[in-house]
Amino acid sequence: MTETAQHDQHESGVQTAPPFARLYWSVRRELWEHRSIYVAPLAVAAVVLIGIFIHAVSLPELFRSVSTRSAGAQRDLLAASYSAAAIVLMLTSVLVGCFYCLDALYGERRDRSILFWKSLPVSDSITVLAKISIPLVVLPIFTFAVVMIVQVIVLVVSSIVIYGSGSDVATYWSYLPFLQMPPGVLYFLIALALWYAPIYAWCLLVSGWAQRAVFVWAIAPALALVAIERTTMKSGFFTELITSRVVGLFSQAFSKTNEDNVIPDPQKLFSAPGLWIGLAISAALLVAAIKLRRRRDPL
Repeated sequence: MTETAQHDQHESGVQTAPPFARLYWSVRRELWEHRSIYVAPLAVAAVVLIGIFIHAVSLPELFRSVSTRSAGAQRDLLAASYSAAAIVLMLTSVLVGCFYCLDALYGERRDRSILFWKSLPVSDSITVLAKISIPLVVLPIFTFAVVMIVQVIVLVVSSIVIYGSGSDVATYWSYLPFLQMPPGVLYFLIALALWYAPIYAWCLLVSGWAQRAVFVWAIAPALALVAIERTTMKSGFFTELITSRVVGLFSQAFSKTNEDNVIPDPQKLFSAPGLWIGLAISAALLVAAIKLRRRRDPL
Protein backbone atom coordinates (compact mmCIF):
# COMPACT_ATOMS: atom_id res chain seq x y z
CA MET A 1 0.00 0.00 0.00
CA THR A 2 1.39 3.37 -1.00
CA GLU A 3 1.96 6.22 1.44
CA THR A 4 -0.87 8.23 -0.15
CA ALA A 5 -3.29 5.33 0.20
CA GLN A 6 -2.29 4.84 3.84
CA HIS A 7 -2.86 8.55 4.50
CA ASP A 8 -6.29 8.47 2.82
CA GLN A 9 -7.23 5.39 4.83
CA HIS A 10 -6.16 7.10 8.05
CA GLU A 11 -8.16 10.24 7.22
CA SER A 12 -11.21 8.14 6.39
CA GLY A 13 -10.90 6.31 9.70
CA VAL A 14 -10.69 9.56 11.64
CA GLN A 15 -13.66 11.07 9.82
CA THR A 16 -15.84 8.04 10.57
CA ALA A 17 -14.85 7.95 14.24
CA PRO A 18 -17.89 8.40 16.51
CA PRO A 19 -18.41 11.89 17.98
CA PHE A 20 -17.69 10.66 21.50
CA ALA A 21 -14.26 9.40 20.43
CA ARG A 22 -13.47 12.73 18.79
CA LEU A 23 -14.67 14.54 21.92
CA TYR A 24 -12.51 12.30 24.10
CA TRP A 25 -9.36 12.98 22.09
CA SER A 26 -10.17 16.69 21.97
CA VAL A 27 -10.31 16.71 25.78
CA ARG A 28 -7.00 14.83 25.87
CA ARG A 29 -5.55 17.52 23.62
CA GLU A 30 -6.68 20.25 26.04
CA LEU A 31 -4.94 18.45 28.90
CA TRP A 32 -1.74 18.17 26.88
CA GLU A 33 -1.75 21.84 25.94
CA HIS A 34 -2.91 23.37 29.25
CA ARG A 35 -0.86 21.90 32.08
CA SER A 36 -2.20 24.49 34.54
CA ILE A 37 -5.41 22.44 34.65
CA TYR A 38 -3.69 19.97 36.95
CA VAL A 39 -0.48 21.77 37.97
CA ALA A 40 -2.26 24.66 39.72
CA PRO A 41 -4.48 22.48 41.96
CA LEU A 42 -1.48 20.31 42.86
CA ALA A 43 0.60 23.37 43.74
CA VAL A 44 -2.19 24.76 45.93
CA ALA A 45 -2.60 21.34 47.55
CA ALA A 46 1.11 21.35 48.44
CA VAL A 47 0.82 24.81 50.03
CA VAL A 48 -2.30 23.75 51.94
CA LEU A 49 -0.53 20.68 53.29
CA ILE A 50 2.43 22.74 54.45
CA GLY A 51 0.10 25.06 56.33
CA ILE A 52 -1.76 22.15 57.91
CA PHE A 53 1.50 20.46 58.92
CA ILE A 54 2.58 23.65 60.69
CA HIS A 55 -0.81 23.89 62.40
CA ALA A 56 -0.57 20.21 63.49
CA VAL A 57 1.90 21.22 66.19
CA SER A 58 -0.96 22.71 68.20
CA LEU A 59 -3.35 19.84 67.46
CA PRO A 60 -2.79 17.85 70.72
CA GLU A 61 -3.65 20.90 72.84
CA LEU A 62 -6.70 21.59 70.67
CA PHE A 63 -7.78 17.96 70.93
CA ARG A 64 -7.59 18.00 74.72
CA SER A 65 -9.62 21.22 74.90
CA VAL A 66 -12.60 19.95 72.85
CA SER A 67 -13.80 17.66 75.63
CA THR A 68 -15.52 20.64 77.28
CA ARG A 69 -17.48 21.54 74.15
CA SER A 70 -20.69 20.21 72.63
CA ALA A 71 -20.61 17.31 70.17
CA GLY A 72 -21.27 19.59 67.20
CA ALA A 73 -18.55 22.04 68.24
CA GLN A 74 -16.10 19.17 68.72
CA ARG A 75 -16.77 17.89 65.22
CA ASP A 76 -16.55 21.33 63.60
CA LEU A 77 -13.36 22.25 65.42
CA LEU A 78 -11.43 19.06 64.66
CA ALA A 79 -12.74 18.84 61.09
CA ALA A 80 -11.83 22.47 60.34
CA SER A 81 -8.52 21.52 58.67
CA TYR A 82 -10.26 19.05 56.37
CA SER A 83 -12.99 21.54 55.46
CA ALA A 84 -10.50 24.36 54.89
CA ALA A 85 -8.39 22.21 52.58
CA ALA A 86 -11.45 21.18 50.58
CA ILE A 87 -12.79 24.73 50.24
CA VAL A 88 -9.44 26.17 49.15
CA LEU A 89 -8.98 23.48 46.51
CA MET A 90 -12.55 23.83 45.23
CA LEU A 91 -12.20 27.60 44.90
CA THR A 92 -8.91 27.01 43.11
CA SER A 93 -10.71 24.80 40.61
CA VAL A 94 -13.15 27.65 39.88
CA LEU A 95 -10.32 30.13 39.28
CA VAL A 96 -8.42 27.67 37.10
CA GLY A 97 -11.60 26.99 35.12
CA CYS A 98 -12.24 30.71 34.52
CA PHE A 99 -8.67 31.48 33.42
CA TYR A 100 -8.57 28.38 31.26
CA CYS A 101 -11.78 29.40 29.47
CA LEU A 102 -10.43 32.92 28.93
CA ASP A 103 -7.41 31.49 27.10
CA ALA A 104 -8.99 28.44 25.46
CA LEU A 105 -10.11 30.05 22.18
CA TYR A 106 -7.98 33.18 22.34
CA GLY A 107 -4.75 31.20 22.72
CA GLU A 108 -5.24 29.13 19.58
CA ARG A 109 -5.97 32.27 17.57
CA ARG A 110 -2.98 34.08 19.07
CA ASP A 111 -0.43 31.39 18.18
CA ARG A 112 -2.34 30.56 14.96
CA SER A 113 -2.55 26.89 15.91
CA ILE A 114 -6.25 27.17 15.06
CA LEU A 115 -5.25 26.81 11.40
CA PHE A 116 -3.80 23.38 12.16
CA TRP A 117 -6.69 22.23 14.34
CA LYS A 118 -9.26 23.36 11.78
CA SER A 119 -7.50 21.19 9.20
CA LEU A 120 -8.43 18.12 11.23
CA PRO A 121 -11.81 16.39 10.90
CA VAL A 122 -13.05 17.73 14.23
CA SER A 123 -15.98 20.13 14.15
CA ASP A 124 -16.16 23.47 15.96
CA SER A 125 -19.00 22.06 18.05
CA ILE A 126 -16.89 19.19 19.38
CA THR A 127 -13.92 21.50 19.96
CA VAL A 128 -15.97 23.98 22.02
CA LEU A 129 -17.72 21.18 23.92
CA ALA A 130 -14.32 19.67 24.73
CA LYS A 131 -13.14 23.02 26.06
CA ILE A 132 -16.20 23.64 28.23
CA SER A 133 -15.99 20.08 29.59
CA ILE A 134 -12.69 20.98 31.26
CA PRO A 135 -14.24 23.24 33.95
CA LEU A 136 -17.54 21.37 34.03
CA VAL A 137 -16.28 17.77 34.16
CA VAL A 138 -12.51 17.31 34.22
CA LEU A 139 -11.61 19.86 36.89
CA PRO A 140 -14.32 18.72 39.36
CA ILE A 141 -13.25 15.08 39.00
CA PHE A 142 -9.55 15.93 39.37
CA THR A 143 -10.23 18.28 42.29
CA PHE A 144 -12.28 15.64 44.07
CA ALA A 145 -9.38 13.18 43.78
CA VAL A 146 -6.88 15.77 45.05
CA VAL A 147 -9.13 16.73 47.97
CA MET A 148 -9.51 13.09 49.01
CA ILE A 149 -5.75 12.52 48.84
CA VAL A 150 -5.06 15.69 50.84
CA GLN A 151 -7.60 14.74 53.49
CA VAL A 152 -6.11 11.26 53.82
CA ILE A 153 -2.65 12.77 54.27
CA VAL A 154 -4.02 15.19 56.87
CA LEU A 155 -5.69 12.28 58.68
CA VAL A 156 -2.48 10.25 58.76
CA VAL A 157 -0.34 13.16 59.97
CA SER A 158 -2.90 14.25 62.55
CA SER A 159 -3.25 10.70 63.87
CA ILE A 160 0.53 10.39 64.23
CA VAL A 161 0.68 13.70 66.12
CA ILE A 162 -2.24 12.71 68.37
CA TYR A 163 -0.68 9.30 69.07
CA GLY A 164 2.71 10.86 69.77
CA SER A 165 1.18 13.20 72.34
CA GLY A 166 -0.25 10.24 74.27
CA SER A 167 -3.90 10.87 73.39
CA ASP A 168 -6.37 8.31 72.09
CA VAL A 169 -6.42 8.20 68.28
CA ALA A 170 -9.72 6.30 68.21
CA THR A 171 -11.40 9.11 70.13
CA TYR A 172 -10.01 11.63 67.62
CA TRP A 173 -11.37 9.57 64.74
CA SER A 174 -14.80 9.37 66.40
CA TYR A 175 -15.12 13.15 66.15
CA LEU A 176 -14.52 13.24 62.39
CA PRO A 177 -17.46 12.89 59.96
CA PHE A 178 -15.79 10.32 57.70
CA LEU A 179 -18.99 9.23 55.98
CA GLN A 180 -20.19 12.78 55.30
CA MET A 181 -16.98 14.31 53.93
CA PRO A 182 -16.59 12.60 50.50
CA PRO A 183 -20.29 12.96 49.47
CA GLY A 184 -20.25 16.56 50.72
CA VAL A 185 -17.17 17.44 48.67
CA LEU A 186 -18.56 15.73 45.57
CA TYR A 187 -21.91 17.50 45.93
CA PHE A 188 -20.22 20.89 46.37
CA LEU A 189 -18.07 20.33 43.27
CA ILE A 190 -21.12 19.39 41.18
CA ALA A 191 -22.98 22.43 42.49
CA LEU A 192 -20.00 24.68 41.69
CA ALA A 193 -19.77 23.37 38.13
CA LEU A 194 -23.48 23.85 37.45
CA TRP A 195 -23.78 27.23 39.17
CA TYR A 196 -20.69 28.70 37.48
CA ALA A 197 -21.52 27.22 34.05
CA PRO A 198 -22.72 30.57 32.63
CA ILE A 199 -19.54 32.27 33.85
CA TYR A 200 -17.38 29.62 32.17
CA ALA A 201 -19.43 29.87 28.96
CA TRP A 202 -19.17 33.66 29.00
CA CYS A 203 -15.38 33.48 29.44
CA LEU A 204 -15.21 31.04 26.53
CA LEU A 205 -17.27 33.35 24.31
CA VAL A 206 -15.08 36.35 25.16
CA SER A 207 -12.00 34.21 24.52
CA GLY A 208 -13.21 33.56 21.00
CA TRP A 209 -14.14 37.19 20.32
CA ALA A 210 -11.53 39.46 21.95
CA GLN A 211 -8.52 40.69 20.00
CA ARG A 212 -6.53 41.44 23.18
CA ALA A 213 -6.97 42.04 26.93
CA VAL A 214 -9.35 39.10 27.29
CA PHE A 215 -9.65 39.42 31.06
CA VAL A 216 -10.64 43.09 30.79
CA TRP A 217 -13.29 42.33 28.16
CA ALA A 218 -14.66 39.54 30.36
CA ILE A 219 -15.33 41.76 33.39
CA ALA A 220 -15.84 45.17 31.72
CA PRO A 221 -19.47 44.56 30.60
CA ALA A 222 -20.52 43.53 34.11
CA LEU A 223 -18.79 46.53 35.69
CA ALA A 224 -20.26 48.88 33.10
CA LEU A 225 -23.74 47.44 33.61
CA VAL A 226 -23.53 47.89 37.37
CA ALA A 227 -22.18 51.45 37.01
CA ILE A 228 -24.92 52.47 34.55
CA GLU A 229 -27.60 50.94 36.75
CA ARG A 230 -26.32 52.69 39.85
CA THR A 231 -25.97 56.12 38.23
CA THR A 232 -29.00 56.26 35.94
CA MET A 233 -31.67 53.93 37.27
CA LYS A 234 -30.73 54.05 40.96
CA SER A 235 -31.42 50.33 41.07
CA GLY A 236 -29.55 47.30 42.38
CA PHE A 237 -31.15 44.53 40.32
CA PHE A 238 -28.16 43.69 38.12
CA THR A 239 -25.77 44.15 41.02
CA GLU A 240 -27.70 41.61 43.07
CA LEU A 241 -27.98 39.29 40.06
CA ILE A 242 -24.23 39.30 39.41
CA THR A 243 -23.39 39.04 43.11
CA SER A 244 -25.75 36.08 43.49
CA ARG A 245 -24.10 34.28 40.58
CA VAL A 246 -20.57 34.89 41.92
CA VAL A 247 -21.01 34.31 45.66
CA GLY A 248 -24.57 33.08 46.11
CA LEU A 249 -24.08 29.37 45.61
CA PHE A 250 -23.76 28.46 49.28
CA SER A 251 -27.19 29.84 50.17
CA GLN A 252 -28.72 27.98 47.21
CA ALA A 253 -27.04 24.61 47.73
CA PHE A 254 -27.01 24.24 51.54
CA SER A 255 -29.49 24.60 54.39
CA LYS A 256 -29.27 24.97 58.16
CA THR A 257 -30.78 22.44 60.54
CA ASN A 258 -32.42 23.23 63.85
CA GLU A 259 -29.04 22.70 65.50
CA ASP A 260 -27.48 25.32 63.16
CA ASN A 261 -25.58 22.64 61.28
CA VAL A 262 -25.07 23.32 57.57
CA ILE A 263 -26.04 20.35 55.38
CA PRO A 264 -26.19 19.79 51.59
CA ASP A 265 -29.65 20.41 50.16
CA PRO A 266 -29.87 19.07 46.57
CA GLN A 267 -33.64 19.62 46.44
CA LYS A 268 -33.17 23.30 47.21
CA LEU A 269 -30.44 23.65 44.59
CA PHE A 270 -32.22 21.84 41.76
CA SER A 271 -35.49 23.65 42.42
CA ALA A 272 -33.83 27.07 42.24
CA PRO A 273 -34.88 28.98 39.08
CA GLY A 274 -31.49 30.69 39.01
CA LEU A 275 -29.76 27.38 38.36
CA TRP A 276 -31.86 26.48 35.31
CA ILE A 277 -31.86 30.02 33.93
CA GLY A 278 -28.07 29.99 34.22
CA LEU A 279 -27.82 26.65 32.41
CA ALA A 280 -30.06 27.94 29.61
CA ILE A 281 -27.88 31.04 29.26
CA SER A 282 -24.81 28.78 29.23
CA ALA A 283 -26.22 26.78 26.31
CA ALA A 284 -26.92 29.98 24.35
CA LEU A 285 -23.41 31.30 25.02
CA LEU A 286 -21.86 28.00 23.89
CA VAL A 287 -23.84 28.10 20.64
CA ALA A 288 -22.55 31.62 20.08
CA ALA A 289 -18.97 30.51 20.87
CA ILE A 290 -19.25 27.67 18.32
CA LYS A 291 -20.44 30.05 15.60
CA LEU A 292 -17.76 32.56 16.54
CA ARG A 293 -14.96 30.00 16.31
CA ARG A 294 -16.22 28.95 12.91
CA ARG A 295 -15.96 32.51 11.54
CA ARG A 296 -13.21 34.17 13.60
CA ASP A 297 -9.83 34.66 11.94
CA PRO A 298 -6.47 34.15 13.69
CA LEU A 299 -4.86 37.19 15.31
